[in-house]
Amino acid sequence: MLKATLRLVSEKGYLGATTREIAQEAGVTELTLFRHFGSKEKLFEDLLNSYTFLPMLRDLMPELEGLSYEDALRLIATRFLLSLKDRKSMVKILYSETTIYPEKVRRVYNKFVDEIRATLAGYFRTLQKRGMLRRVSPEMAASVFHGMIFSYFRSEEIMREPGMTKIKMEKNIQEFIDIFMHGTFRDEH
Repeated sequence: MLKATLRLVSEKGYLGATTREIAQEAGVTELTLFRHFGSKEKLFEDLLNSYTFLPMLRDLMPELEGLSYEDALRLIATRFLLSLKDRKSMVKILYSETTIYPEKVRRVYNKFVDEIRATLAGYFRTLQKRGMLRRVSPEMAASVFHGMIFSYFRSEEIMREPGMTKIKMEKNIQEFIDIFMHGTFRDEH
C-alpha cells in the first residue's frame, strides 16, 4: 500500500491522490486501506517515515562514528541530496502543495522535518559533548545544514531542472561543508 501511495503521490501529489486510487493501485479495497492506516494523513506519515531521507539518516548515524566531522557531513549531505533526487517528482509536488495543505497534513509534514533536524541535532550535540564542536545551538546547526542542502536541491533540481551532475554535486557539497564548518569571515588576528 505504501508503494502504491508513493507512486500516486509522486504523480498527483498528496491532494491529488485519492484513497480510492491508492487502494485500487495497491490491489486492496479502500476499507482495507483505512483499517490498516486509519486515515489518509496516517498513510502520508507512514510514507514519509518509510520512503524518505529520515529512515536513511537514522540508519546512517552508526556509520558516522569512525569518520572525521568533514567526512561525516559529506556523507550526510550526499545521501540527503541523492534521496531527494530519487524522490524528485514527489518532492516537487509536495513542495508546491505545502501552502494549501490542511492543518493535519501540515503537522505531519512539519513533524517529519522536525525529526530529521532532531536527528542531526543529536549528532551535533554528541560532538559538542566530546569537545569537537564549539557551543552553538545543535538545533539551529541542524536547521541550517538541512536547509542549506534542501535549498540547493530546490534551486538546482526543481527551479532550474538541468539535472545536477555527480561532479557538480560533489564540488558543491564540499563548498557547503567548508562554509558550514569554517564560516565565511576571515579572521586575520
